[in-house]
Amino acid sequence: MAQITLGGTPTETSGNIPQQNTKLSNFSLTASDLSTKKLSDYDGSRKVLNIFPSVDTGVCATSARKFNEEASKLDNTKVFCISRDLPFAQARFCAAEGLNNVEMLSDFKEGSFGKENGLEITNGAFEGLHSRVVLVLDENNNIIHSEQVSEIGEEPDYESALKVLR
Repeated sequence: MAQITLGGTPTETSGNIPQQNTKLSNFSLTASDLSTKKLSDYDGSRKVLNIFPSVDTGVCATSARKFNEEASKLDNTKVFCISRDLPFAQARFCAAEGLNNVEMLSDFKEGSFGKENGLEITNGAFEGLHSRVVLVLDENNNIIHSEQVSEIGEEPDYESALKVLR
């Protein structure tokens, strides 16, 4: 399990996130239109998985905006914002913010994506939500960048995540 903090208070995750030079397992998440999306649906595209607790927090919203801005500059790359938020909240957020270069995916049903990938927060105020993680995948779903942000209230290292795609 990863030792992370929320506002300086120690908390833990359910395990360790998938690491660079491994392949991410297929997953099923819910899109804003309530359809089921699988990682395999995007085979052949590079992917940025921007994973966070909730779009209703400032840092999570900022990361979605930043990756939305940068996504339009990347060839053959899909950007996913993944949280346990309901798909309706994710759609509302994207509409209000004018975000059209990212796809929101929800793990609201069972939280299996967070559990299977070791990023579910297991104690503290955000228990059950996803920790702040960025995974970058190549066209074959091999992880080429992996970051577990140690303080939930801090932004990810955008430049390091995007550098592997430029």
